[in-house]
Amino acid sequence: MSQLQTPFQIGSVTLPNRVVLAPLTRMRAFEGRAPGDLQVTYYRQRAGAGLILTEATSVSPMGVGYPNTPGIWSAEQVAGWKRVNDAVHAEGGHIALQLWHVGRISDPELLDGQLPVAPSAIAAEGDVNVLRPKRPYAVPRALETEEVAAVVQDFVQAARNAKEAGFDFIEVHAANGYLFDQFLHDGSNQRTDQYGGSIENRARFLMETLDGLLQVWPAERIGVHLNPMSNTHSMSDSNPVALFTYVAEQIAARKLGFIFSREELKDGVLPIGQHMRKVYQGTFIANDGFTAEQAEAVIANGAADAVAFGRVFIANPDLPERFARGAELNALNPSTIYSADATGYTDYPVLESSAA
Repeated sequence: MSQLQTPFQIGSVTLPNRVVLAPLTRMRAFEGRAPGDLQVTYYRQRAGAGLILTEATSVSPMGVGYPNTPGIWSAEQVAGWKRVNDAVHAEGGHIALQLWHVGRISDPELLDGQLPVAPSAIAAEGDVNVLRPKRPYAVPRALETEEVAAVVQDFVQAARNAKEAGFDFIEVHAANGYLFDQFLHDGSNQRTDQYGGSIENRARFLMETLDGLLQVWPAERIGVHLNPMSNTHSMSDSNPVALFTYVAEQIAARKLGFIFSREELKDGVLPIGQHMRKVYQGTFIANDGFTAEQAEAVIANGAADAVAFGRVFIANPDLPERFARGAELNALNPSTIYSADATGYTDYPVLESSAA
């Protein structure tokens, strides 16, 4: 049996295979940012994953940065996600909700005219995603020191809502240039209070949030999503190895269930992930453009416990079975990733045995 087909553990939970569905923004939550029938079908189709990580889901209206992405702050959203979870569980699957606040990667059009918030009043480079006409990212408003605690509470309430909706795990989105990542990196965080300056201070917001979540969820059911490559939305840091090693140490100290680390392989090695792996002994999920063969190798050599797949899982809802059988993969149609209906979402074909 291949490495990818063997079970793995997150805490005391046994998951059936090591093929993880990566979080994938699809922008199809049309009614009040609540999941609907499309999402129920989409996630049920992919319930064969060892673990499903949902698309990033905003914890508050101020946390949104794209049209039609889901939330987890309203009763309607909780009810929609409960339908998704019931469908996934009926197929024997496991699912984690990714908790999200985009920070400066938003626009007043999406925030009822308000400026996005961030650690510092520094705009991201480039244009706002999706919105038309095109416009550059706005200079955000720096959060006041006393406001940070309220954002922490938004995440804590979202975690309560996730439990009510029936999720198996939660994952904090601290990657890809969104709010936690903006605090972590010294290129975007120029604060002079207790949330800026040293690595310990820049990580304080994330750690306070994790400590809040630990009041709601067991440690082994909480994960953290990181991007040590710092390659999205103008992220930069003067010492990324030290930064992410410290963050991994703090996650280890809290005995959290998993780290999801987005980092490309370089000569068969995860350049920063290898340092994180030394200090964090929990479940380590690797991600970023892996082939099945590369995934087998990093699991075999102990660099990761599981590997998450994104775009290839869009086009192949039965991806674990295709890997297991060495079957041909469907090609992704990039033009339909963000279409407004089932096209390119729930209409990719599955193998005959999957359909049966």
